[in-house]
Amino acid sequence: QVQLVESGGGSVQAGGSLKLSCKASWGADNEWCLGWFRQAPGKELEGVASIESDQNGGKIIYEDSMKGRVIISKDIGKEMLYLQMNGLKPEDSAMYYCAAVSFCVSSATWAKRRLGYWGQGTRVTVSS
Repeated sequence: QVQLVESGGGSVQAGGSLKLSCKASWGADNEWCLGWFRQAPGKELEGVASIESDQNGGKIIYEDSMKGRVIISKDIGKEMLYLQMNGLKPEDSAMYYCAAVSFCVSSATWAKRRLGYWGQGTRVTVSS
């Protein structure tokens, strides 16, 4: 059982930055693929970035949705996952979720099937 709690969302003007945090409670088993997803009103859930477990190589994937403007990172000791977001645009406004799954799969499959564990989300609003 993994519990995930996001924080750090808020309102920001276009061009601004936000850093999202996800506090995880994974106990002794910390080998999870971790990811960030987002869902804007009326749109489907989409992947933003993922980071594989260290045991499986720690590969990072950035999806086209925010590639070049975000950095995903984690602190296993603190059980934290982060998403640094820069150059935010109004179209980035959405609910952002962190998720954990045993091993990374495509973000499309992960999102469509809601695999693994998910947080409740944190809202990001970007004004023009």
